[in-house]
Amino acid sequence: MTARRVERWDVYELRLTGPQAGNPYQDVTFGADFRHRHRVVPVEGFYDGQGVYRVRFMPDRTGPWTYTTRSDAAELDGHSGELTCVAAGPGNHGPVRVSGPRRFRYADGTPYEPFGTTCYHWTHDEDEELEELTLSTLAASPFNKVRMCLLPTRAMNPPRLPFPGRTPGALDTARFDPAFFAHFERRVRDLRDLGIEADIILFHPYDQGHWGVDNMTREEDFSLVRHALARLAAYRNVWWSIANEYDFNTAKTTEDWDRIGQYVQRHDPYQHPRSIHNGTRMYEYERIYDFTKPWTTHQSIQHWDAAQTPRWLAGCPKPVVLDEIGYEGKLGRRWGNLTGRALVRQFWHGMSAGGYVGHGECYPEQDPDHAAWISRGGRLHGDSPPRIAFLRRLREEGPEDTYVYFGDRRHAHRDIDLPDTGAPWRLDLVDTWEMTVTPLPGVHRGRVRVPLDRRPDLALRLRREI
Repeated sequence: MTARRVERWDVYELRLTGPQAGNPYQDVTFGADFRHRHRVVPVEGFYDGQGVYRVRFMPDRTGPWTYTTRSDAAELDGHSGELTCVAAGPGNHGPVRVSGPRRFRYADGTPYEPFGTTCYHWTHDEDEELEELTLSTLAASPFNKVRMCLLPTRAMNPPRLPFPGRTPGALDTARFDPAFFAHFERRVRDLRDLGIEADIILFHPYDQGHWGVDNMTREEDFSLVRHALARLAAYRNVWWSIANEYDFNTAKTTEDWDRIGQYVQRHDPYQHPRSIHNGTRMYEYERIYDFTKPWTTHQSIQHWDAAQTPRWLAGCPKPVVLDEIGYEGKLGRRWGNLTGRALVRQFWHGMSAGGYVGHGECYPEQDPDHAAWISRGGRLHGDSPPRIAFLRRLREEGPEDTYVYFGDRRHAHRDIDLPDTGAPWRLDLVDTWEMTVTPLPGVHRGRVRVPLDRRPDLALRLRREI
């Protein structure tokens, strides 16, 4: 038999037929061990309904791999085969990894900077037209990461749920709905094909006992996480957010969240990025979450002030991602009525302080059914996306450049002490709102006076003269 060829960091899927009696989701264990030379990668499989069992694997090294299945069901146990992992194609840089205390990189070494946005429930209505519109909007946007929920909220009545059943509070949480997950994972693949990371939020506090998914037992929580890992972890663009606004969920303790995070850490063969997201905007910054815990890879933070990033970095040497800083829009809520200018300022404050800031948008009156981008996706209407695209372009053109951001201050000038690196600096004045870059004449050392002409939203770009 000819070995199947699979791109590095792409998905190899093995499909087998097995027992249907009883509850195969819980009664049957199934997985496979993948071998490359002396290395063995154990991978868990999953039951996909109608007697179908699948195991998905993401090879990370080129060359020949072999596998052998393992199961307590005789018809699934001991199947063996091989595959050949070939070089990654264009645009395939592998999964994102943390690179040092502040940065991320793809597995092939390419730098990655998260320019994220939030579309919590864009896959839950299964509105094909709206979802395709969301994808085309993302394709034309600066955003390379999307925060999205696995579970529905109290206010939603989606056509399918992760578990069988339609009666609130009476879902069959011992089983899963294959059609729901097939749809969800198709959209994860769509994001992957656009070069966008899927930051999958496993739990949240917004059900409030309606469907019964935010107060499940520990066994039910782990069952859901196990199934999500088996189905989704082989996609290279996956991140894990253990919970959104975890501290609003009164059914779970911090210890419960730690146990779930540790479970993901132990059972994800590919070690995708992992974090958890706070709800309260605490002024005691160290209490947002203890990100020094080994299961977290980065700090996912909700806070109104990106300029505080150095405090979080000083307390924990892991990258800071302010996934929620407030949303551009016109909602009546405090968190949903930022101006575009205010949100862009936070992006610049975060970037210049060594962190990353996330986008969101709430203009429901401009969308069908009064949906907002942060909930259902669709189109973007705000002023911030083109300015965020401008910032991303600057970062990609000069990832080693340094910036001093002046924000909304209207100074006539500012005196700046340039770093003493042995080489002079070339300086550019960046208008972050008008999206212009104006070089300052000459090269500079030591202290320099920067003319600002009492204009807001300016930044100084520093480039070492070579």
